[in-house]
Amino acid sequence: MELLSPDRWKDYELIDCGAFEKLERFGRFITIRPEPQALWPKVYQEREWEKLAHVKFIPKSSSNGEWKKLKEMPDQWEINYELRIKNEELKTRNKEQGTRDITLRLGLTGFKHVGVFPEQAVNWDYIYSYLNKLHQPKFLNLFAYTGGASLAARAAGAEVTHIDSIKQVVNWANENMQKSNLDNIRWIIDDALKFVKKETRRGNKYQGIILDPPSYGHGPAGEKWKLEENISEMMQAVLQLLDPDKHLLILNAYSLGFSALVPENLLRPYANRNKSQLSIGELYLNAKSGVKLPLGVWGKLEK
Repeated sequence: MELLSPDRWKDYELIDCGAFEKLERFGRFITIRPEPQALWPKVYQEREWEKLAHVKFIPKSSSNGEWKKLKEMPDQWEINYELRIKNEELKTRNKEQGTRDITLRLGLTGFKHVGVFPEQAVNWDYIYSYLNKLHQPKFLNLFAYTGGASLAARAAGAEVTHIDSIKQVVNWANENMQKSNLDNIRWIIDDALKFVKKETRRGNKYQGIILDPPSYGHGPAGEKWKLEENISEMMQAVLQLLDPDKHLLILNAYSLGFSALVPENLLRPYANRNKSQLSIGELYLNAKSGVKLPLGVWGKLEK
C-alpha cells in the first residue's frame, strides 16, 4: 500500500491541523476550515492560528456556513500548479512537455470548500505523465468538481469529457480551463451514474478515467448518491468503459472509516481478467507542523 502526498506545490501549504480544523495557505492567503479527520490536538497554539489566518469558516450546519474575515483579502483569487512528467525516459524525449502550469481560481464558498482538493495534485501528475505517452487518448472525469484532473489530461493532449451534476461548478471548471490557456474540454452536466450507463450502451471506450465520488450527493434531477450504496454499481459500469488494451483508472474514496481494501476489492476482478497492474493506498497532506492529515483512500488500474 502506498501513501501519497503532494510535495512541491509552491502555492499550497498545510501549516497545521488538529481539533477538527486545518490551517492552510493558498497562494498569499491563509484559511482555517473544518476537518473531521483531524482528531488530535493542534500543534501550534490557537493564538498562532488566529495571527496567521486571513479568514475562518464558521459552520452553521453540517453542510454550510459562512466565512469570517480576520484580515483583508478578496473573495476570489488564483493559484498555479506545475504539472510534471514522472516518466524519466519520456521527460528526456520530450523536454518541452516536461512541465506545464495550470491555473485554478479559488473562492470563499458557503460549503467550506475553496475550489480545490490539494491532495489530488498527486493524481494530476500521474494523469499528465500517463496520457503524455499515448496518441490522442480519451479521458473521462466523473464527479469532476472544478476540473484539476480535466486540466491535467487536456494539457497532456487528451480528448477530455468532464462530468458534474452542478452547473455552477462546471462553469467554474470552464473558467479554470480558460485561465490555464487550454481549450476544447467537453462539459456535461449530468448524474455520473446515468452518464456512465449511457456511455456503456453506446459502446464508448476511454484510455483514462478518474472518479472522486462524494460520500453523499445529488444529481441535477434530484438523483440520490450514497457512496456505500452506489459505488459497486458505479464501478461495474465504469469498468466497461475502459479500453482493455491501454488504460489508467483512478478511484478516490473520501469517507470516514473507508479502508484501501475497498477499492482493491472493487478493482481486483478486472485486474485479474485483463492483466492490469493494481495498486492501492492513501492520500494525505504533510503539515509544516509535522503531522500527517489522511484524506481518503485510492485504487489504481494501469496497463
